[in-house]
Amino acid sequence: MRAQPLTGVTVLDFGQVYNGPYCGFLLAQAGARVVKVESLRGETLRARGDATTASYPFSILNTNKESITLNIKSADGQALLKRMVPNVDVVFENFAPGTMDKYGIGSEALRALNPRLVYASSTGYGNAEGPYRDYLGMDITLQAMTGVMSITGEDGGGPLKTAAAFADFIAGTHLYAGIVSALFAREQTGEGATVDISMQDCVFPTLATALGSFYVAGEQPPRAGNRHPGRALAPYNVYPAADGHVAIICIREGHWRKLCAAMEDEAAAADSRFATMADRSTNMEAVDELVSAWTSERSRAAILEITQRHGVICAPVNRLDDVIHDPHLAARGTLEPRAHAAFGEIAGLHTPLRYRGLEPPALTDPPQLGAATATVLAELAGVDAEELENLRNNEAV
Repeated sequence: MRAQPLTGVTVLDFGQVYNGPYCGFLLAQAGARVVKVESLRGETLRARGDATTASYPFSILNTNKESITLNIKSADGQALLKRMVPNVDVVFENFAPGTMDKYGIGSEALRALNPRLVYASSTGYGNAEGPYRDYLGMDITLQAMTGVMSITGEDGGGPLKTAAAFADFIAGTHLYAGIVSALFAREQTGEGATVDISMQDCVFPTLATALGSFYVAGEQPPRAGNRHPGRALAPYNVYPAADGHVAIICIREGHWRKLCAAMEDEAAAADSRFATMADRSTNMEAVDELVSAWTSERSRAAILEITQRHGVICAPVNRLDDVIHDPHLAARGTLEPRAHAAFGEIAGLHTPLRYRGLEPPALTDPPQLGAATATVLAELAGVDAEELENLRNNEAV
């Protein structure tokens, strides 16, 4: 079997929480050697303990990595990093803006030591000049600043965030893409790069539909709940089933005709109120009542079977227990049951990035804090046993 795409690439991963660690996860699953660099206490998620809501994300985001401890606030820790940098390909972090520069180990300092180095950072608003540059950013504040919360929720309700931490993870994905693009460019030029990822930049394109509605209307559209943000598509909603809910959307006239066939409703197919998408959007309430009357009498599984057979775009609204036991995710190898000290068994995660004829690497357990400190520092910085003991005594590692 051929090697993973990033085999031979060595990465120092200063990631914390979701954004950075997800990038490191993708790099490790693509074959890079990823060394997780943590404070002496461990990164934020690790420090919360083994049986908390942080335990699962820490477990899935830090597989296939090594862990070392390094106190970047100490002169010795900073010197150690500079000794390692000539022997690595990538350094990335998602600290607050300017953190690494404050300690003399930012992009310019490290790339001066290794011009082939790819130095990448992901912050709330990017490292380039701009009025928000120094603002701290977390998923909820980015959902607020980007306008996502202003369009999420029910008509007449207040701003609502999505519980899925999509801003963090979409930024981590862009951080990965920026690093891999820079590595590709390095193959052509021999030069590394500084990659600057802004969470705000990454989230903006997700507003495409809502902004389309804004430009058409010339003003902020009202919140639409589960309906189309511009109320320009119908049916487009979540509908009640006998055992939960399903989502159904028709984006072409043919989809509506197929839904009518699935519902065995010839009258709806012939009803002038529903003749075109514009007609159905005007009569959205009637469309939703008609579809709801059909779905409410059937189970999610029955609705899914019928709609798929007729070529209708439909999915059940799955609960978390459904998702972690999803047969398709299992068949693709995306999810893999794994033992966990606190939870017994969890859904382990493989990379979404797949290559035909190449299986993702086997998952490993997240590394114990600092477990690889001695071996990594010996290899990348030439640290022997005596120096390591002194560094530990000085709380540099």
